[in-house]
Parts: sequence; C-alpha cells; structure tokens
Amino acid sequence: MDGVSLRGRIRPLWLDVGLTVLVVAVQLWPFLVSERTWDWRGYVVVVVSAVPVLWRRQAPVTALLTSLLATSLYDFTGTVPDQPIWYGGLIAAYSVAVRSPRWLRLSMLVATVGGSLILNSSQTALRVAVLFVAVYATGRAAATSRAHAERLEHEREVESERAAERERARIARDMHDILSHAVSLMVVQAEAGPVMLKRDPAKAEAAFEAIASAGRDAMVQLRRILQVLHTDEQPQAAPQPRLADLPTLVAASDMRFETTGRPFPVAPDVELAVYRITQEAITNVIRHAAATRAEIHLGWETDAVTIEITDDGTAPDVVRKGNGLIGIQERATACGGVATAGPRTDGPGFRVTARFPTR
Repeated sequence: MDGVSLRGRIRPLWLDVGLTVLVVAVQLWPFLVSERTWDWRGYVVVVVSAVPVLWRRQAPVTALLTSLLATSLYDFTGTVPDQPIWYGGLIAAYSVAVRSPRWLRLSMLVATVGGSLILNSSQTALRVAVLFVAVYATGRAAATSRAHAERLEHEREVESERAAERERARIARDMHDILSHAVSLMVVQAEAGPVMLKRDPAKAEAAFEAIASAGRDAMVQLRRILQVLHTDEQPQAAPQPRLADLPTLVAASDMRFETTGRPFPVAPDVELAVYRITQEAITNVIRHAAATRAEIHLGWETDAVTIEITDDGTAPDVVRKGNGLIGIQERATACGGVATAGPRTDGPGFRVTARFPTR
C-alpha cells in the first residue's frame, strides 16, 4: 500500500472515530450531569448505538441496523434520561443513502420510518420520519454531487489523453516532414555530387554544402521537438518555422519561389501549417515527381493565405497521392483550411494547393 492510499484511508477513519466519540459524549451527557443514579444498561445502549459509526463506510446497512436496534431498546433498559439517542443511526443512515444500491437504501428508509411509527408515539414518529428523510435526501445530494465531480474528472482525464494523442500525432507528422525532406535533399545532392565534381567542382562544393545544411536544419528542428517532449514549457529560444523561413526552405531545393499580395499577420499555427505543407510537397516533388521544373507560390489575399506547389513531373498520380497527402490535408483542416492535390489542368505535372481563411 502506498503512502497516498494509506493517508486516504486514515483520514476517514479518524473522522469516524471523532464522530463516534462526539455521539457518545452527547448522549452520555444527561447521565453525567444529573445527580440521579441511572440503570447501567442505559449506558451500554447509548455506547452501542454510537459505536456502529466506526464501520459505517465499510458496512453501512449493518451499522444502521445495529444502531437502530440499540436505540429501540433504550426505553426498556430501566431508569434512563428522557432523551433521543438517534444520532448514531442518523449518521449510519446518511452512509446508507450515499453508498448503498437504490433498492436497498429505499428499503432501509421505509423500514426505519415504518418501525418508528410502530414503536413510538405519533409525535415522536413524525420527528423520526422527518429527520431520517432529511438525512436520506442530504446523502443522495452528496452522492449525486460526488458522482458529478468524478464524471467531470473522468472527462478531463479522457480529454487530456486525447490531447496527448493529438500532440503525439503532431510530433510524429513533424518528424516525418523534417526527416523525409532533409533525407530526400541529401540523397539528391549526394547522387549529383560525384557528377558535379568532375564537371564543375564549384557546383560540387555547393552540393555538398547543401547536404550539410539540410542535415544541420533537420537536427535543429528535431532538437526543438525533443525540447518540447522533455519540458512542460515551449523553449523560448527555439521558435517554430514561420512563413518568413519559406524562401530559405525553397532555396535549398533549387525551386522557384514567388509571393503576391501584401503580407499581414496570421496565427502561428497557420504559419507552421503552411511551412510544413510546403516542406512535404517539396519532398514529394524530389522523391516521386521526376520533374524538371517546380514552382511555389505564396499568395496573400484579402481574407486568406494560399500556398501552391506545382511541377511538371510525370510520375503516376496514384504514387504521388499516396505520399504525404493525408498529412497535408490533416494539417490544413486542423487550422480551418482546405488542401487539394491532383494533376494539373494546364499541362503535365501535379498541383498541391492549401488555402487558410484568416477572417
């Protein structure tokens, strides 16, 4: 048993011990302050009626029956103070209302009230009925409130788990985008490097530098993701890629990049989505398109930001559509945007378009 669960059991136990002592003290008080000599059996019944409070959580029905039995014997024990000794029974009845099944708690309520009507005068029976019904209602209200709180806590836990799953999926997509893009660039440049080395050493040097740059960029971005995984706070010194980083991304792939419209501030998640979609589209062009030309267009509209990647590749559409398109669509949808991909209608090749409304 761990420390937390042990403390959780000790605290209710001490509460019940305190309640038992309090009930015994209150019910014995008339015995102690009077100069009369009372029947010793009265003392016993008073104590017995209160002791069941100690096990009211584990066996509430047994506690209630024991307390009520002792209470019913009080008036038959000889010379005793004229007082009610219902307190232990009321506390046990509260536990029955909170912890017992519906049929059992209602049966106990009916039996308690009915027994009081049989054994007591009408005035006393009415007081007993009112007290036990009030205690029953209080117990049910407490049980309902507790159940509602537990349900809310469960819903919070479920939502927390779902948020963690979404975050893991996002990180997995980011790692896929980063690694596939970097590795694709490195493979293309590495394959072209030996040829360039023979024909144009200067271009070969640039190709090898591009390989190193792609590797460094991938390491930096992976480090950002790992920092997020190892700390509860976003690292302040390592911001996510933004739209301003697109020219650098495109330049590393030797593609044409153009912008139209006047830039304006957009949400950070939209900036990241545009960057990752562009990165994935570039990766697909390099790996699958067999293209000789590719263009990337960033458009600033009045109420939206659009990114369009086109190429003149000849790879089968079925191959191209299976690589990263789902991730592109998920990224766009998560930010309230729409992404499409398919063959160009104005010539050979493929087109990926994503549009993000900003108003």
